[in-house]
Amino acid sequence: MRAVIAEDSVLLRIGLVKVLEMAGFEVAAETGDAEALLAAVAAHEPDLALVDVRMPPGFTDEGVRAALMIRQQWPATSVLLLSQYVEERYAADLLAGRAGGIGYLLKQRVADVEEFIDAVRRVAAGGTALDPQVVSQLLLRRGGGIDPLERLTPREREVLALMAEGRSNAGIAAQLVVGESAVAKHINNILAKLDLPQADGDHRRVLAVLRFLDGTS
Repeated sequence: MRAVIAEDSVLLRIGLVKVLEMAGFEVAAETGDAEALLAAVAAHEPDLALVDVRMPPGFTDEGVRAALMIRQQWPATSVLLLSQYVEERYAADLLAGRAGGIGYLLKQRVADVEEFIDAVRRVAAGGTALDPQVVSQLLLRRGGGIDPLERLTPREREVLALMAEGRSNAGIAAQLVVGESAVAKHINNILAKLDLPQADGDHRRVLAVLRFLDGTS
């Protein structure tokens, strides 16, 4: 699989290149700004774009705006945003209207190479990977009102939040110290309560996560 990297910190960019190559990716291009990122995606049409949220010249939301453009013009390219801090509004912008191939992680997660590689592969394969701190922030922002999420039990909401982080059934079971069969039962209940359309299991799972995130924005 091919990837492009957009990160203005040269040292971090070098590290990301090494990590992605360890994960079996071919790094087709590495850039330090959003304009060069878009040119690289147009030239290489990669499977994955790894994008810093804040880049030159303004160091505000250049990476997010580039990521949104990538989603529109090259929908086959998955996007994983990296940020120094939790900025949940950017996560909501990126996730709106897309069922998979998206991620938002804090840069500190790169230090756990094995976990980071797992997240990268998951996003490149069409899944999701959200930083636990981003999920926590989104949960805190939930307001009142009646919506399908209100039907979920506290445990089901825990499971859905862990699904939003991109965890597998086994990972959720380990986190909650329960059996995988219990996790599978909770997920089936979640899918039923959210009135999701019939589709393959993985796609319904992503739709459930997006419903959860849409309710937090």
